[in-house]
Amino acid sequence: MADLAVRTKDQTPSIEGAPKPAGALDARLAALNLPQGGFAAARQDAAARLREMGLPGPRDEYWRYTDPRRFNAPAPAALPIPQADETPLFDGLDKLTLVFVDGAFDKAASDDLALQGVEIATLAQADAGKGWAGDLYGVLEARGQKPVKRPFAALNTAYARDGLLIRVTATPAKPIHVVHRRGTTDADAMWHHVIRIERGAELTLLETGMSGARSNSVIEVDVAEGGTFHHVASKRAADPRVGIGHIFARVAAQAQFKSFALSVNGTTMRNETVIDIAGDDAVAHVAAAVLGDGERAPFHHDDTVFITHGAERCESRQVFKKVLKNGATGVFQGKILVRPGAQKTDGYQISQALLLDERSQFLAKPELEIYADDVKCSHGSTTGAIDDEALFYLRSRGVPRERAIVFLVLSFLADALAEVEDDGIRDRIYERLDVWLTLNAVQ
Repeated sequence: MADLAVRTKDQTPSIEGAPKPAGALDARLAALNLPQGGFAAARQDAAARLREMGLPGPRDEYWRYTDPRRFNAPAPAALPIPQADETPLFDGLDKLTLVFVDGAFDKAASDDLALQGVEIATLAQADAGKGWAGDLYGVLEARGQKPVKRPFAALNTAYARDGLLIRVTATPAKPIHVVHRRGTTDADAMWHHVIRIERGAELTLLETGMSGARSNSVIEVDVAEGGTFHHVASKRAADPRVGIGHIFARVAAQAQFKSFALSVNGTTMRNETVIDIAGDDAVAHVAAAVLGDGERAPFHHDDTVFITHGAERCESRQVFKKVLKNGATGVFQGKILVRPGAQKTDGYQISQALLLDERSQFLAKPELEIYADDVKCSHGSTTGAIDDEALFYLRSRGVPRERAIVFLVLSFLADALAEVEDDGIRDRIYERLDVWLTLNAVQ
């Protein structure tokens, strides 16, 4: 596989673990001020860790397929704000809607924060006092820095000024829907959510939209014994934007964590998911469906996942499907680590790409690291084109060629979409995908 990264004189990468030049980091931090308040200790710790790590270079092991220069740059390139051109994905669904504009909570555009069984506050409000989140803010992010360094997550913990603090004590009657919007052409958006699912409680968190010309997000999720967390994110970029997102989760005994992301277009997008399965009989699933078109702008989408099994009889699934055309690039880096004593582990990982032209490419790096002897772990990765026989079969039944390709693409994505547990939400995503594929005339 070819190294996609491009080096420049002022950002020459160093080998993994070696010190990096401070100049790029100093320039990146020049426009930022460390917020003060109840999370000051966690922020200072994150800032110190960031200084020690430095910014990544393209020769760093987990950045070898994604050029980090756009994330390292002092500021993002300005982008025009496109007009909304479609009905919101979850429009009409009964939900609590919370709106963020370029990473800042918009109270006027949001519903009241009251929801039975849930305590909600904003990070900006809570900075004056720790509350329950004081014991959690930055904790899972810091633990997720080993064995792989994630400097942009530390940057977020140190400098993010807003986000949500959500504590779930029961199962609310409706999901929470976080809507992201762009407000200015050159915003460098950053937000940090902390979510605590108490024993036996359950929450569905929906996310849609985009923030900033560049974005950096962190979600820390602590799922207590018997708790359940469902996360469904839909991100469609109508412009050549840049974004990096992080999810850090800790899953206790008999708890469930399930996350699904739908991504459509963009320029350079990277999602990092780090899950610690810490209790017996726990379940953790992470999945994504990606549609990438490099016609208007270069498309590069990177999913990097690290799941640690540290308890007995636990299950994990990684299901990633990417459809790429017009020179688009998809990346998947997924690892399953089974610690000593984590017997009866069931770990499954699959990453697949459907290439709709010869210029597109998919780069995959699946990994297993196992230190227990009674486990069932597997991984697989495939790359291919549209099945000519299946296409011929559909066309011989009178299905027009473009419509037949839409059917085949939806069929290819089905395993990833099956990870969305709610039938109604999954059906909405299928319908929207059908519309997107049809309008974009997949060839």
